Amino acid sequence: MALTVRVGKKGIIVLPKAVREALNIVEGSLLQVEVRDGEVVLRPLDLWERVWGCCKGSAEEAEKELDEEESEWLKKRSLGK
Repeated sequence: MALTVRVGKKGIIVLPKAVREALNIVEGSLLQVEVRDGEVVLRPLDLWERVWGCCKGSAEEAEKELDEEESEWLKKRSLGK
C-alpha cells in the first residue's frame, strides 16, 4: 500500500485511516521512527510483547530492561532539543 501524505507544521503527518486500521494503530499507540537508506520507516511498538517476549527471567529483570530502554530514549530525546 503506497499513499501520499502532507507534512504539516512541526513535521506533523496524519496516517491514513486504511494504514491505521491495517496495523491496529489507535490514539496513544507508540511508533518507532527510523531513518534507513534515505527513507523514514514507522513501526508500531507493542510494549506488552516486548515485556513478555524480551526476558526469559523474572518480572524484575523485564522491568529493569524497560527502565534502561526508557532512560536511553529520554537521553536521545533530550539531545535532540
